Amino acid sequence: MLSEQTIQVVKATVPVIEGASEVLTDHFYKRLFLHNPELQDVFNMSHQRSGKQRAALYDAIAAYAKNIDNLAVLSTAIERIAHKHSSFSIQPEHYDIVGLHLIETLRELLGDDFTPEIENAWVEAYGFLADIFIGREEEIYSGAQLQFGGWRGERRFVLSEKRIESSLVTSFVFRPEDGQPVVAYQPGQYLGIKVKPSTAENIEIRQYSLSACSNGQSYQISVKREGTEHPGVVSHYLHNELQPGDTVEIMPPCGDFYYQERQAPTVLLSAGVGLTPMQAMLESLYQQRSKQPLLYLHACNHPEEHSFAETLKEIMASDHALASAWQSHVWYAEGSSKSYENNPVGQRSGFMQLAPLQDSLHLKLAHFYMCGPVAFMTAIKQQLLELGVDSDRIHYEVFGPHESLGVV
Repeated sequence: MLSEQTIQVVKATVPVIEGASEVLTDHFYKRLFLHNPELQDVFNMSHQRSGKQRAALYDAIAAYAKNIDNLAVLSTAIERIAHKHSSFSIQPEHYDIVGLHLIETLRELLGDDFTPEIENAWVEAYGFLADIFIGREEEIYSGAQLQFGGWRGERRFVLSEKRIESSLVTSFVFRPEDGQPVVAYQPGQYLGIKVKPSTAENIEIRQYSLSACSNGQSYQISVKREGTEHPGVVSHYLHNELQPGDTVEIMPPCGDFYYQERQAPTVLLSAGVGLTPMQAMLESLYQQRSKQPLLYLHACNHPEEHSFAETLKEIMASDHALASAWQSHVWYAEGSSKSYENNPVGQRSGFMQLAPLQDSLHLKLAHFYMCGPVAFMTAIKQQLLELGVDSDRIHYEVFGPHESLGVV
């Protein structure tokens, strides 16, 4: 455990950290990549350029310093970060490197104010937190390795199928090069994929939600082609360059956001490509012939961007869905689709509004899973709270560095 003196010294530095957030994180990453350029093959360099990773680092440091005497409030964030680190195959030695540059950054920015007392406190505090992450990540690595079909670190997979789902999204099915089984996953989890795009200076690692139910033989992800003016390096590589027969390296499935059976109604909410983990949940519940009430809600710009539309239609028209009173509604911000006339998927226009559906939402019992742009999830969470849903029954996934929805 941390000493009381260390706790008090670290908490006392919070105003300094808050006052130098951008300078601190900018200096840290410049120093890190100058002295350890090999880590550019680990960190998401696109998030470096956008500033998202730097903001996430500052938020993590500030939250730790503020709550160092009550780490229980950070348990959810620690679990989420540990899973994300595992999808990058982060190793204990990486923590030593990051810790060195964090301490040296504080020393170089604070100068004489970085007293031996402050240095000792931050060294102890960082080491304590690093040990928590190292221990939890080892549990994740070992757990994946010991399961049937499991492994540790990278494993080579072959792209076996590439299938267009909508105007922006393509699905990619990967099978292991060694022909052996693959470890099962929970619907909602994601894969870490390691590639070297021709347009990138470094190896790139990205995380993509698994978009089909687990089958023990292959993995499917569904990727949006990101950006035109500033195209996503990896998404454009997958769409434009990767072809069936090509290989990638994949880490075992990770993620603390996944469907959990609670013998309660389930509501799946998504926007855009955020439907990918919801698709895995929907297909898994259908495969299991779940008897629990289910409501599937999705929003996108127009029908041409609606991925898995036919699969959704088929599931909702099935005897099981009809017998179990499953329902689905889709909102199109622009346009409509004749293909959605006379089918079991309710079609609406504009942006997702939940109040008109509150009689079907099982507000007092249901668990709500959502994924999509942060602005969408913030608005939906606010609607749910206003309708009386307890916040502990609202579960969500954020693509990229973790962000709070800013709704309490």
